[in-house]
Amino acid sequence: MGLLALVEDRPTPKAVYNWRVYACAAIASFASCMIGYDSAFIGTTLALPSFEDEFNFDALGKAQLALVKSNIVSIYQAGAFFGAFFAYASAYYLGRKRSLNIWPLVFILGAGIMLGANGHRGLGLIYAGRVLCGVGVGATSMVVPIYISEIAPPAVRGRLVGIYELGWQIGGLVGFWINYGLTETMAPSHKQWLIPFAVQLIPAGLLFIGAFWIKESPRWLLSKNRREEALRNLSWIRNLEADDIYIVEEVAFLDAALEEQAASIGLGFWKPFKAVGKNHKVQYRFLLGGMLFLWQNGSGINAINYYSPTGTFYVESLACLDDKKADRDVLCLVFKSIGISGGNTGFLTTGIFGVVKTCFTLIWLFFLIDRVGRRNLLLIGAAGGSVCMWIIGGYINSIDITKKSTSLSSGGIAAIFFFYLWTAFYTPTWNGTPWVLNSEIFDQNTRSLGQASAAANNWFWNFIISRFTPLMFDSMGPSGCGVYYFFACMMILSIPFVYFLIPETKGIPLESMDRLFEIKPVRRAHSQVHAEDAIREEEFRHDAEGAGLSIAKEKLEHVERTTEQV
Repeated sequence: MGLLALVEDRPTPKAVYNWRVYACAAIASFASCMIGYDSAFIGTTLALPSFEDEFNFDALGKAQLALVKSNIVSIYQAGAFFGAFFAYASAYYLGRKRSLNIWPLVFILGAGIMLGANGHRGLGLIYAGRVLCGVGVGATSMVVPIYISEIAPPAVRGRLVGIYELGWQIGGLVGFWINYGLTETMAPSHKQWLIPFAVQLIPAGLLFIGAFWIKESPRWLLSKNRREEALRNLSWIRNLEADDIYIVEEVAFLDAALEEQAASIGLGFWKPFKAVGKNHKVQYRFLLGGMLFLWQNGSGINAINYYSPTGTFYVESLACLDDKKADRDVLCLVFKSIGISGGNTGFLTTGIFGVVKTCFTLIWLFFLIDRVGRRNLLLIGAAGGSVCMWIIGGYINSIDITKKSTSLSSGGIAAIFFFYLWTAFYTPTWNGTPWVLNSEIFDQNTRSLGQASAAANNWFWNFIISRFTPLMFDSMGPSGCGVYYFFACMMILSIPFVYFLIPETKGIPLESMDRLFEIKPVRRAHSQVHAEDAIREEEFRHDAEGAGLSIAKEKLEHVERTTEQV
């Protein structure tokens, strides 16, 4: 199989894999650029001397400073938690497309409010803006994976939802490096720390504008009885005529799924809530989707994103080499714990971290997600990542990081190697795969609520990690080594969870997910559903061809009768 080889659920015209579906996915994924940029830029901006001077951080004590910085970081996740549920209502009543018009505006409002902050006004505008930005990204994190999965052909669904993760990494890469560029080219000033806050307006604005161009989800339109518009949009997205057999089949599958859901749990805003309350099968999938984000955040990624010296040599040169300030600067916890100090070393370490993540995301997107599959990736990433975390924790437990140093020991170099090896295991596995799975595993009538629940779970666990990471490093073992042991244990525990509970969804039509989760053991579910779908598709084609032949005969007889009359 080649790099872009496809595993199809049924014979698919090449026209289906066209630029339109990729363009819609890419435009929607500007939402993840907003998220990725924030996860990388906020820590470095808080560490800029110009920001610290503006808000008089030097006057704050150790505990108070840690509280202020963790609050600035974590209230964003708190807003995102609620935004994920707010988006359920907009996605249901207004649709996916209009939701992507509305929620970027909320983000833009929040970002604009933050630009009005200064030392005289205090941090109030920063807090308020961060909450609104969080609501905006939480809402889009719920809508975008659903939208992409609903417009994607099954064979490239993982790849298209993966564009969402790629946008996350591109935004993060910009955030990792932007403050270094500012410190190199601009003297400390009010404008210096304001620019990174202003840059987040760019992806939000591109999403807002682009959402006017993308097509509404045909699945959502059919659920609202807007059939003509649904057929028109589906034909445009697939680049096929409305009477093409592929379109006829797809619409038939969608209709059958909607009819089945209407008969089982009903169609309506509150029906999914009732289904979750009464149907244990639905509850089970909600639990699985939420738990995936527990294991994802338990791997340690957000502790590293938010509390490493992400791309600015100021953190290392001014904080990690100064014992007094290092004790109260939570932004250099991760790499300082490994033993990194010195401006250039800290900058290269964190900058390369962003580059490595982006490169491995590309490999995951184009090569792994739709070939290796979701299940295998999670198992491999958890096993390899856990080993790396055990080794890093063991190294940290064996050294004294309070000693000043401007270079790394051989053990420190080995720890950095295993840190990047952990990145190589984590990024193409757990970083984006839970988002892909959660965009797939729910049926049409519970998909919006299910994705809202999954996104809220992501932001909840993200909040917990970002809020309590400083405390964990202070209290879990010598030099914070217990934090790495904790992350290693979490990754080990995720292995039996995935092996026994998560079926493979690669190439399975969304309309067959109910059947997929009925089959036990889960390791056999994928092959069995593929076989059943192949039989059903063959029967449908045989019936459709028979019906087409009958219609053709009727048309021919009509023409012959008309000719005779003339």
